[in-house]
This record gives sequence, structure tokens and C-alpha cells, in this order.
Amino acid sequence: MVYFVQMPEFMPFPIVDLHCDLLSYLAKIPNASPFATEDIACAFPHLINGNVRLQICAIYTDVRPSSMDLGWKQAVIFRELIEKESTSFMEFDGENLAPSEKVGIMASIENAAGIGHEDASWKEIYEQFDRILEKTGKLAYISLTHHTENRFGGGNYTEGIGLKDDGKKLLDYMSGKKIPIDLSHTSDLLAEGILTHIKKENLSIPVIASHSNYRAIWDHKRNLSDEFAQEIIIQKGIIGVNFLRAFLDNDVPDRLYEHILHGFEIGGEEAQCFGADFFYTLDFPDPNRFPFYFPLAENSGKYPAILEALQANLEQSSLEKLAYKNALNFYQNLYR
Repeated sequence: MVYFVQMPEFMPFPIVDLHCDLLSYLAKIPNASPFATEDIACAFPHLINGNVRLQICAIYTDVRPSSMDLGWKQAVIFRELIEKESTSFMEFDGENLAPSEKVGIMASIENAAGIGHEDASWKEIYEQFDRILEKTGKLAYISLTHHTENRFGGGNYTEGIGLKDDGKKLLDYMSGKKIPIDLSHTSDLLAEGILTHIKKENLSIPVIASHSNYRAIWDHKRNLSDEFAQEIIIQKGIIGVNFLRAFLDNDVPDRLYEHILHGFEIGGEEAQCFGADFFYTLDFPDPNRFPFYFPLAENSGKYPAILEALQANLEQSSLEKLAYKNALNFYQNLYR
């Protein structure tokens, strides 16, 4: 006999998402538009459909000589979204979510190559850092690397490369500026080196993982070990679950829920968030990556359905924390 459980009426919570690549799409793709739902899963109509009230937009660059130029271009685009599309986007003030007809945005840096390419002088790096921060107003976080190695350290697909001297120097410069360091794209050695350097030098740098899943659920280098996840939790950071199929489970859509629940089970009641990682995929060269997202999490409009599906496992108060409260509390506390 099958027993049906009557669930309480679902409350459509506002959403905070810690990571998307809208800015790099707008910077690199001809005729790109923040409203093009056919191009990118975090286009404005999707965000509104999902009740996203704060979306963190990454300034993403590869490791190449043009990385600083591309990083600056995206910082300019971020400011233009606020000024030229003011009926749709608004700047996050550090305290309040956007009203329901708008999306609040905040910038971040994914790969510090956008701050300093491999041959940049430290004078150039400091100047780039300062002007990006001035243009964006706030930086929600900085990740030192992406998948590969750069002058600051080893990315998550590198072996045996940790925190380099330039990475230490950049962390020293970040200290006290109310900018978290992001462990989402670090090698394990780099994550360890970051945590050790912050503690040794008594730096004022919060630690987060903006768009990472759990290695205990899906054994992938891109995912966090429980050791690093729990260190973030201990330091009162936040962890955004990633929607990419490759980091969830290539074949099992419901694994998304297992990653979220695992975050709660290891002590992340106040840490677990969303960090979907929506980006422009139409020009991606590897056909094995398609589809990038399972249908249940294929765009920003899916948040209400995801939360509703989790009602069987999480109390309403926990769903509210996951949806927006954990992330909002983190940034409110950071900027006070």
C-alpha cells in the first residue's frame, strides 16, 4: 500500500545565487543580451521566473595575456547593467534584496588572472585590483584560480601545486577589504595553503565555496572534501551547491538533492546555499558535456520546483535558509 503525505503549502521564497557567468557571456559573445533566454540559463526572464533577488555575477577570465583587459571589460559591463538596465537590475546595497520586479547583482572574480596576468608587475596588479573594486563597488569573493595553474596557485585540475608566493601576496592585499576567498576552483593543496596562510598571518579574509558540491556524494576533483567543507562551516562561511551535471552525477538528476542534504548533514545548516554556475554553453567544444544541466535544474527559473521537491526532507525554516537567508546573513554581517 502506498501512503501519500500531504505536504504544507509551499512558500515561494526569494533566492540568492552565488555564481553565474552572465558577465563573460556579455563580454565575449557577439550580440549578447542579458534577456536572451535561448542563450544563457541565467538570463533576466529566467531569474525573475525563479524569484532570484540577488545574483552574484562572476568576472571570469582564462590564464592568458589578455586576461586583465577582459576582466576590466566585464567590470564595466557590470556597472552598465545597473546604469543602463535599471528597470531590471540594481546594485546590491549590502543589506536588502531587490524588489520582486528586479534582480539585485553583485560582482565577483573567478580566476585572479583577471587581476594579474602572468607577466604583470605588482604595480599593475594593485592598480587593476583597485579599479575593479571601485567600478563594481563590492566584490562578493575572489577565487585565485580556475581549472588550471596560474601565478597565484594550482587550480582544481592540477596536481601537486599549492599556494604560490604571489598568491600569498594577493591574500595579504585582500585582508581587511571585506572580500571573501573562494575555494571552489582550488586544488586541495591550494585550499590547504590558503587556510594555513590566513591563519598564520592572522588575515581578515572570510572563506567560502561559491559553487561547489561534495566529493562524498560524487567523487570529482571539482567537488569539496568534507574536511574543507567543514572548515568553511566552522569559519561561518557559505557553500553554494552547483547545478552542473558533471559535478552532480552524470546520470542521476536527483543527486542534486543528495548534495544539498549532505551539506546540512555535515553541519551546514547555516552555510548551505545555491551557486548554480549557469554560463554560455552553445560554443563548448566537448560534446560529452551536453546536456550541461539536468532538466530539473536547467535554468534559474527552476528554483521554486527544487525547493518544493526538498519539502519532504527539510523543514520550512531550513528551506528558507537554503533559498536566501544563509547567503544574505553572510553578506549583511560582512558589510556591517
